[in-house]
Amino acid sequence: MSINLSKSRVLVVGASGGIGAATADAFQALGADVARPCHDVLDIEDDASVLAFFAMAEAFDHVVVSAARTKIGSVATLAVEDAQASMNSKFFGAYRVAKAVQVNDGGSITFVSGFLSGRPSATSVLQGSINAALEALARGLALERAPVRVNTVSPGLVDTPLHAGMRAEDRQAMFERAAARLPARRVGQPEDIAQAILFVATNGFTTGATITVDGGATIAT
Repeated sequence: MSINLSKSRVLVVGASGGIGAATADAFQALGADVARPCHDVLDIEDDASVLAFFAMAEAFDHVVVSAARTKIGSVATLAVEDAQASMNSKFFGAYRVAKAVQVNDGGSITFVSGFLSGRPSATSVLQGSINAALEALARGLALERAPVRVNTVSPGLVDTPLHAGMRAEDRQAMFERAAARLPARRVGQPEDIAQAILFVATNGFTTGATITVDGGATIAT
């Protein structure tokens, strides 16, 4: 069945690159009117910015939150202030948006978490914890905000600008090592995750769900 979103208003928070940009493009390709606010217009880490943006915005049909700035490091070495800032960005950023946004009945809110919520890593405890909290938030909001549907898409390793700071050869080597361990035998692309986000947004019987798109990383040995 073909999907036509020509009368839909969509908000993608974090659409400047990677998963967010691919998601915004995917919605737009189906005819949706897509808002892609930049950080200067909508700073999800700031209460006043969020309230000001949504005070001027009409209701949306679909909302996607993929923006986040998080620190990487072990619990032993990562400063508490950095951990709190990461939680403020990814978890409370989504919380602020969900609290302030108006969504039409039958519409959707989708968060982007990460597979570390289901497959913890000794070197990324904070990341896994934040992702798990975000998925729990979506399940609760699916009840609170009904009939608005709320879901989470949980990616594995994806080739996005997040890794642009690495040397090209180091990045390629990392992707090749990861691909060799994955049942899918490749790392993800932003479009892979965008497809999953489109699914949960447009499937009217999907709510309170976490869709894992990780190439099999969660089950890999």
